[in-house]
Amino acid sequence: MEQRTYNQYCATARTLDLVGERWTLLLIRELLTGPKRFGDLQASLRGLGTGLLAARLKHLEREGLAHKITLPPPARTPAYALTEAGDELGPAILELAQWGLKWAMGERRETETFHPGWAVLGLRACFNAEAAAGLRAVYEFRVDDEVFHARIDDGTIEALHGPAQHPDATVTISEEAFVSLTGQGLTFADALESGAASASGDSEALHSLRGLFPLPPPRTRKA
Repeated sequence: MEQRTYNQYCATARTLDLVGERWTLLLIRELLTGPKRFGDLQASLRGLGTGLLAARLKHLEREGLAHKITLPPPARTPAYALTEAGDELGPAILELAQWGLKWAMGERRETETFHPGWAVLGLRACFNAEAAAGLRAVYEFRVDDEVFHARIDDGTIEALHGPAQHPDATVTISEEAFVSLTGQGLTFADALESGAASASGDSEALHSLRGLFPLPPPRTRKA
């Protein structure tokens, strides 16, 4: 596949030469939360055909943004992971997510797919480090069949797929309610108060949840 270029000696243009093609940044988004098998990527990126997915992965490999690995036991299957260069695109992806939550989200369209696992990066994008100062707690989130967790350590966050070994608090919410939270600018704490979500665990950790993941008030792009 011929690679298009802006033919500009500019850092922004050179970067877009590498990641500006359709689906490329979304592939990097998926790999930012850990290695993924080809089938995992297909499941998360519905609408991306097998041939184009293979081409985009080859492009990422060729440009030094991703590479093939073998997952550790018990999986022992081939997968794709980001290189150091690919991983350093993380802050840019999170900035795009933060901008999108404020200026681009709104209500979900009927044709749009949604995967609860995308919230792993969403937690990082919405994380309020000031509200987490001095806090050490592990939160597990269950959105229908999807489980992920966040480890808070004095103003820092590590968000990962899968259950936590020893969560201090567990939040359970349906996918439908979770989508509503994403589009309406509410927080998990708001969902708990309204009954859209339920929670269990350490009362102090649950109390601290308020303010940890605030969504920016939605704004309109039109004057």
